[in-house]
Amino acid sequence: MSMVRACLIDVYDTIVSSQFDSRLRDLAAFAGLDPGDWLAAWMATREERDRGEISVASSLARALAACGIEPEPDVVAALVRKDAELLRERVTVFADAVPFLTRLRAEGTAIALVSNCGDTTRALLGDLGVIPLADAVILSCEVGSVKPSPEIYRVALEDLGVAAADAVMIDDQPGFCAGAEAVGVRAIQILRPELDGQVPGSVFPVVGSLLDVPALL
Repeated sequence: MSMVRACLIDVYDTIVSSQFDSRLRDLAAFAGLDPGDWLAAWMATREERDRGEISVASSLARALAACGIEPEPDVVAALVRKDAELLRERVTVFADAVPFLTRLRAEGTAIALVSNCGDTTRALLGDLGVIPLADAVILSCEVGSVKPSPEIYRVALEDLGVAAADAVMIDDQPGFCAGAEAVGVRAIQILRPELDGQVPGSVFPVVGSLLDVPALL
């Protein structure tokens, strides 16, 4: 490896498989709603949820109301439990993630997980055993800033005590890679071949596995 002192690493579809579409479909089925309507209602509150302005529970309540269902407390509570259950069942750590994170730490590279997410993600990462592998966990809902806004990257750099020029960002989203580069952090895009819908032709260095990253550091 080179003199990179820190890695900022995205969470969903970078170190863990989100299974986003299947989870949303199953949550819609549980609520007895059309998947398309449910997806639109859920995504309508995404930015507020990711900024921590509303909780996942509140977001679920608003999605129900948008779909014409009165968000009674017991109904919302059941959806919260089902959402947590689906997260535990579906979200898994990619096989290359632990070896990669372990190698970084062994070589003295600081690690910050940087994710756009709601307030259920920290508990999920704890259940998955990922948190002890990182030096910092920077969640948008906790810092009030979402990628690609510069603030979230700067919070990660400050937590790790490194300059932007000494860090690299690994993310599956090109827009979030661009956000990192806008604050002076070099970016590497991961495009996992096992995930559908990935488009080649990135302007960033691309890897198909985290195990390919060290050669680019």
